[in-house]
Amino acid sequence: MSAESLKAQASAKGTRTFYENRGWKAAWSKNSADALKSALSRRAQNGLDHIRFLDATASDPAARDVALTNAALAYAEALANGATDPRELYDIYTIPVAKADILSGLQTALDKGQVEQWLASLPPQDSAYKALSDAYLKLHDAASGESWPSIPEGDLIHEGERDPRVPAIATALEKAGYLQPSMAQDSDSGSAGQVPQAGSASRNGDDNTLYTSRMKQAVEQMQEERGLAQDGVVGPETLAELNRGPQAREKALAVALERRRWLVRNPPPVRIDVNTAAAQLSYIRDGSVVDTRKVIVGRPDWETPQLSAPMFRLVANPTWTVPRSIEKEELSGLGPGALRRRNMVRRNGWIVQLPGPDNALGLVKFDLRDKYAIYLHDTGARSLFNRSLRQLSHGCVRVDNALDFASRIAGDQGITDKWQNARARGSETFVALPQNITVRLLYHPTFVDSAGNVVWKQDVYGWNRAIAKQLGFDSSGSHRSIDVPSLDDLGP
Repeated sequence: MSAESLKAQASAKGTRTFYENRGWKAAWSKNSADALKSALSRRAQNGLDHIRFLDATASDPAARDVALTNAALAYAEALANGATDPRELYDIYTIPVAKADILSGLQTALDKGQVEQWLASLPPQDSAYKALSDAYLKLHDAASGESWPSIPEGDLIHEGERDPRVPAIATALEKAGYLQPSMAQDSDSGSAGQVPQAGSASRNGDDNTLYTSRMKQAVEQMQEERGLAQDGVVGPETLAELNRGPQAREKALAVALERRRWLVRNPPPVRIDVNTAAAQLSYIRDGSVVDTRKVIVGRPDWETPQLSAPMFRLVANPTWTVPRSIEKEELSGLGPGALRRRNMVRRNGWIVQLPGPDNALGLVKFDLRDKYAIYLHDTGARSLFNRSLRQLSHGCVRVDNALDFASRIAGDQGITDKWQNARARGSETFVALPQNITVRLLYHPTFVDSAGNVVWKQDVYGWNRAIAKQLGFDSSGSHRSIDVPSLDDLGP
């Protein structure tokens, strides 16, 4: 085929550059084309099966060659860097993104006859990505052929109570993997065996409407994994989660795979990763998690942004300068007496809370170098760590048992004596870290825990919707608003 015919077909910038680099010569042999089509047929492994990459309507040879190149470049870009760009989806996204050289990679793969192998090498190769992929494939099959029980709303259901919805609840728990069929009823209920369908009868005539302790335990496990109040009571939020069938979870997994493709493949070996969707912190050294703990992060109307910044110092006995936004919303009109009761004073027109155990920053602040005034810190409201839904702050990250965490960091950095002396002073004291620690504030509602299990948390910020739409899913109903409790709690 002629160079002119290829030029007439190649309109995308990347495609034109690809052909320019090879002197406007046709790129695809039959074997390479078959290899690409084979790889595309398995794109569900990466949650990309709702995107159509290859235009199969191309008729003449030049159009077919360009269509194959377009498909290869688009699919490779999705695998290596993501099908979406988080920097376009969010106002704030400073986490380093993956960036592979797709154009030269495709040319090398074609030269070596290794298109399929090259494509397989582009997505993350770690065990967590594989676990998400395996879960997606399993749910993909279920979403296309398995019915899911629809449980109607009604009164709260507590352990020991009877309700006609219990059989459907048991079925949903079983299908979601939280309940074994033989565990639907307690051993002394006379109804062990298959999970009953609505309206079925047990062998002793019981209608199987009893909400047993074993079912409660299964509900508690589901509530814990999905960020609900872990009380074992079947209420509106729990029912909504039970009614989320394989289609909804398939969509969440596809988004989880996409979020992981955004990330660089070799992050800093020493770092702190905060998953704001799970309200959990992981401290990683030499590539291994050495510490995990609960955190409190931004509420849905004060979201913690997705950013990466270096932690450069510890602050002992910090003061807190109240941001104007918090002052306006929560401290407006307070006189000197009310401020004193909060250990606050006015300095140069700002409200400042003085050091002390009731300071909003607690007894230690972990300073980050970023322009958004986001940082990690202790808190005086430590009881909030007992909540299962911990999206409660004004955007910064509160760390559970923060003094212990600060001592660990100081020990790892060889500055324990400096840190202890700073704490003993009682006044605000800054202790520089000899080596900065990268902190990444990520948002991963669906993720793989340290045991290799897929965990499902709520999309509290509603940030999955736009990604799901770009991945070809119907994004309607993909997010439910979360009720944020009203708290008498100040703090960033």
